[in-house]
Amino acid sequence: MMIRDKLYIGGSWVAPSNPDLLEIRSPHDRSVLGRVAQAAEADVDAAVAAAREAFDHGPWPRTDPKERQNVVRRFNALREARADELAAAVSAENGSALWFTKAGQPFLTRQANAYLKAAEEFGWEEVVEPSDPAVAFDTVVRREPIGVVAAVIPWNSPYSAAMAKLAPALLAGNTVVLKVSPENSLSMMLLADLFHEAGLPVGTLSVLPADRETSEYLVSHRDVDKISFTGSTRAGRRIASIAGEQLKRVGLELGGKSAAILLEDADLPSVMQGLRFGSLGNNGEACILQTRILAPRGRYDEIVAALKEMVESLKVGDPSAEDTFIGPMIRPDQQQRVIDYIRLGIEEGARLVTGGPDVPEGLEQGNYVTPTLFADVDNSMRIAQEEIFGPVLAVIAYDDEDDAVRIANDSDYGLSGGVWSADPERAFAVARRLRTGTVTLNGSPMSFDGPFGGYKASGLGREYGAVGLTGYVEHKTVTRNR
Repeated sequence: MMIRDKLYIGGSWVAPSNPDLLEIRSPHDRSVLGRVAQAAEADVDAAVAAAREAFDHGPWPRTDPKERQNVVRRFNALREARADELAAAVSAENGSALWFTKAGQPFLTRQANAYLKAAEEFGWEEVVEPSDPAVAFDTVVRREPIGVVAAVIPWNSPYSAAMAKLAPALLAGNTVVLKVSPENSLSMMLLADLFHEAGLPVGTLSVLPADRETSEYLVSHRDVDKISFTGSTRAGRRIASIAGEQLKRVGLELGGKSAAILLEDADLPSVMQGLRFGSLGNNGEACILQTRILAPRGRYDEIVAALKEMVESLKVGDPSAEDTFIGPMIRPDQQQRVIDYIRLGIEEGARLVTGGPDVPEGLEQGNYVTPTLFADVDNSMRIAQEEIFGPVLAVIAYDDEDDAVRIANDSDYGLSGGVWSADPERAFAVARRLRTGTVTLNGSPMSFDGPFGGYKASGLGREYGAVGLTGYVEHKTVTRNR
């Protein structure tokens, strides 16, 4: 059992203001994995003060961008060297299957490299060509760090969420207070170790595991200049209101209820292989998953049968086992939430094809849910409109391509989605019509070079690549006579 009784504040491991340690329990069998310090308001004050001092008077904002890039590269190399350890730590805390956390490690490298490429090519200071050749002055545009960033991340993919914020914030010269979920207290303390070893200056980074109340205190802090949040839409609305009242810069990556449109010519074996990951990866606990499956009426029964076979083939069990595809939900309350949605789907009149509200046999000691497939779902049902965050799929019939697009867009969310077709150009044409921030065609992977974020209630702003880096700078225009 691991004990971490200190917090990483401003580059040092310090005793917390509250000495009580939180028990971290395994989602698999609810045994105690470790005990970890949790931040309170006094610790937030200390972390923000350190970040404020480091930004206003320290070297990091004034460091050459190339040196900042070198620090992020060192961190990435250190993380890669401990990839198996980090994957196992996240899997133990989250219940994410080990295949998923291991597969995520190369993606973290790609994520960091995309930000590094953007930083290398970024116009930190550039002279803009005049639109009127008669002007007698130069226009210089500088891109400067914003200040102290409060980065708040969820528990489901903590390293990916952390790097989506830390990499651009640090590359731009900001100082950061990273608030992590209590459930990830053990694994995210390893992240603090790695950044410390990479050589960040004093005050540049703090990592605080804390509850929601402490998180709100952080984002409300008067010395925080920007909030970057990933989490639920409900929490995002609250954070947006705080940012609006205080005129803080804010970026929000929120929920999703994404649709996978299967066109009439889609190749079902390829679709099923892709949807295993695109709809049920990470135990269904991911905002980008395509959990609404839109099927043409002419192939509806065939598609439902194929989905049933695919869902029933997935092994549910101990997340540390190499052959487990779906592990437990992270907490008992999340398990109950998903089970309640399954019962709701039955009450709403959807047809239960496989799965159901019963816990898988032999796994009653953990936070397990039986992967569930509903057919004959109307898009107005709550199971089709609300984010369940578990292994629950809803198959919705459509009449023609226009109807499919209408159903896909009939959602409060607009984060992700997918189109499947034997004709790539046709799939691309459908993708152009979708009101969502990211679309994958025929199961293609997501890009870290392009912007990631959502339409509508799925958030504000974008992460990844050059656009994501832009979210962490202020633009200053300087004019000077020639």
